[in-house]
Amino acid sequence: MMIPYSSAMFGIIRPCRNRLGADLRESWLAHLCGLCLALRDDHGHLARVVTNYDGLVISALVEAQTARSRRTAGPCALRGMKPADVAVGAGARLAATVSLVLASAKVGDHVDDRDGAFSRAPVRGMGRQVARRWARQAAATGADLGFDTAVLVDAVRRQTSVEEAAGLGSSVLLVTEPTETASGEAVAQTAVLAGRPENAVPLREVGRLFGRLAHLIDAVEDLAEDRESGAWNPLEATGTSLDEARRLCDDAALGIKLALGEVDFVDGRLVHALLVHEVQESIRRAFGEPHAHRRPEDTPPGQWQPGTYSPMGGAYGSVPPPGPVPPAGAYGGGGDEPPPPPTKWDRRGKQPGPGGGLWFWPELVHPPKGRGLLVGCLAVLYQCGTCQYCCRDPYPGPFSGKWRSGGCDCGSGGCDCGGSNHGRGGGGGDGCCDCSCCDCCNCN
Repeated sequence: MMIPYSSAMFGIIRPCRNRLGADLRESWLAHLCGLCLALRDDHGHLARVVTNYDGLVISALVEAQTARSRRTAGPCALRGMKPADVAVGAGARLAATVSLVLASAKVGDHVDDRDGAFSRAPVRGMGRQVARRWARQAAATGADLGFDTAVLVDAVRRQTSVEEAAGLGSSVLLVTEPTETASGEAVAQTAVLAGRPENAVPLREVGRLFGRLAHLIDAVEDLAEDRESGAWNPLEATGTSLDEARRLCDDAALGIKLALGEVDFVDGRLVHALLVHEVQESIRRAFGEPHAHRRPEDTPPGQWQPGTYSPMGGAYGSVPPPGPVPPAGAYGGGGDEPPPPPTKWDRRGKQPGPGGGLWFWPELVHPPKGRGLLVGCLAVLYQCGTCQYCCRDPYPGPFSGKWRSGGCDCGSGGCDCGGSNHGRGGGGGDGCCDCSCCDCCNCN
């Protein structure tokens, strides 16, 4: 079953520091830390593992409609043991509630399907208890905020029946509907918390379209793996082509941009950057656009994508590299997992990845190998403590094992925005790269 928001743990929105600039990046980190601390304060330390980049958009939306609400947090290892201003208040708590409900549903789904470590009875029992506790805690916090989490729970429950009813020829939008409904209600609640009820209708549309886009991107990124394993995938089940999925994603991105234009913000710069510019980048990553600068040598063994572009702008692909070429129409893994050159792979299909030192674990494995709840949580803590999410590029997802781009890839020359300031720390006074993606407004 595909749980709403079942994309990578850290979400589809993974900002580049060049595109955000210093001011917006500081604000983005304030919401990320605020979400993490809200999870800790309301639900305990274990709940912090569900911190995700998409969830902080809820907090950012509340703040964008009101005045800033910040406090100074103490030193944290993930901030280099430095204090920082973090977002607090109803926005951060709502973001924590939504993240916890959906994480609870995902753990429960793994327990029901007996995936990975949950194939063993003792682990299933522990996972079931964690899922139930998170659901209870989220419901209590939601009630305190005036938000009924039942709409999210109902969407998760309906997802199974919706997927069972879908078949070849069905619209993939029937499958994404529960995700759209859940995210729409969560985003609309930000207007209530901010005291701006007039914003509820356009924000509900923003959330609905974002839920659609997140579901479709997740399906695209998992398509090759699901085909190999025989797992259910909405695109495969409904016969939806990648071209059609791309069209739906582009339509959703445009709809988000138009709906945001109808919202009355006090300061909507961060929200615009995340829900317009970064959403476009997530689409480019998922569909393997030339904008991503993927080199032929960056493709794992046995995979090749015609039309891949070099950082210098020349197209490769007229002569494929050695190895089998994927069948026509197969998705070639053009997501956000840029692997190292194939020459570094050992006979086990493994290699330690860039950096060495404390980054010896988890290893980058091809094909990606998932982990159970317990090992995944340990991987989260270890990767956080060794700054892999920021500085290791690529790094393996703690639960899925799929390769992700590091958060600081701009500073290391890995910026994927393709402007003339590529990898040099920013472009111009507004903090953006000189990118073709920044074509809709002066976001600062």
